[in-house]
Amino acid sequence: MKFALLASAGIGVLCMSSVAAGIDPLVIKGSKWFNSKTGEQFFFKGVAYQPRTGLSSNNPDPLADVAGCKRDVAVFKELGINSIRVYEVDYTNSHDECMKMLEDAGIYLLLDMPSPQYSINRKEPHWDHDLMSHWQAKVDKFADYPNLAAWIAGNEVANDVDTTPSAAFVKAALRDMKAYIKAKGLSTPVGYADNDDPKIRMNLINYFNCGDDETARADFYGINTYRWCGDKTDFKTSGYEDITKNMTSYSIPSLLTEYGCNLVRPRTFSEIKSLYGPDMQDTFSGGIMYEYTEEDNNYGIVKVSYGDSKVEKHDDFDNFKKALAAAKPKGVTMDSYKPNSKPSTCPQASSVWHVKSDVLPPTPSQARCQCMMDSLGCTFKNDKLSASEGKLVGEVIGSI
Repeated sequence: MKFALLASAGIGVLCMSSVAAGIDPLVIKGSKWFNSKTGEQFFFKGVAYQPRTGLSSNNPDPLADVAGCKRDVAVFKELGINSIRVYEVDYTNSHDECMKMLEDAGIYLLLDMPSPQYSINRKEPHWDHDLMSHWQAKVDKFADYPNLAAWIAGNEVANDVDTTPSAAFVKAALRDMKAYIKAKGLSTPVGYADNDDPKIRMNLINYFNCGDDETARADFYGINTYRWCGDKTDFKTSGYEDITKNMTSYSIPSLLTEYGCNLVRPRTFSEIKSLYGPDMQDTFSGGIMYEYTEEDNNYGIVKVSYGDSKVEKHDDFDNFKKALAAAKPKGVTMDSYKPNSKPSTCPQASSVWHVKSDVLPPTPSQARCQCMMDSLGCTFKNDKLSASEGKLVGEVIGSI
């Protein structure tokens, strides 16, 4: 299956297939997402999906668990969601059956490029050929699925002042993966998800949408936030009002890539009314509730286990379902929408931002690294040795 590009100013095709698919392609125009066939604005109504209970290996891959997909897609349809975010898959597995089930249910996938074994280390960041090749293999494996809506190139990598240098490596990875996707004739967008840290929040937001090189800018920006805790919190006291103000003039789409504080349970998800209502609908493209399955961190709305078809629904399940059903955001049509926002101004290096915005790590090259290694040699200088002796010692040291 091949994918075609839609050449139109301000519009990027996410998943345009040359073969009729069971799910409409999405497109980005300015700071909003749209259904490319209907022209209606698209809002993500999703859940984070990474079941771990009952896993028999260290390689979680819910999109390869056919039995689990049959079990959960039926529940997804009951919930009324249109998207899931998955953090980890094993690209050597087959995902055809699960992805087809999701497609038939009208559910899009946001998929993280990194995995725990192949991710940018925030404390000792690097972006090399080994990392890039694994990310590329994942892109190759998912390229033909029409319901792959977007890639996420990093999740909360720079999460405090001391780890801000890692942002440059994530942006370099984002640049190179966008180039790889384009070279394959695709245009699936690549974004970043932050952790909503107050000290570096605005620097991150601006950094991933700044610079003259468009290929190094994110296609969308995600915010993981857990500020809204319980019904006693509202749009203003939760800080959601501040989050929205920060993104009002942003030139690329923004969404909540994680939300759903669990300090007060059962959760009633009162933030959904703001997220999909007048408070935020003009700024955000919806969000991804964290999370579907109950794991050790106690965020789940259901309890399931690998290899088991049973689903145990928590009180949070019905509350989320009810809140989502009442969410009816009023968007704009693609034809009537005229974006005019510009890319952000790059943040300057400072005591809380240890990044030079105009410098990125180079694109990894295996051939270049090998050339450098081949050029290395050793010499040994000692006034008490003759030239021939020095040469001999140098050759020995070089071999060692």
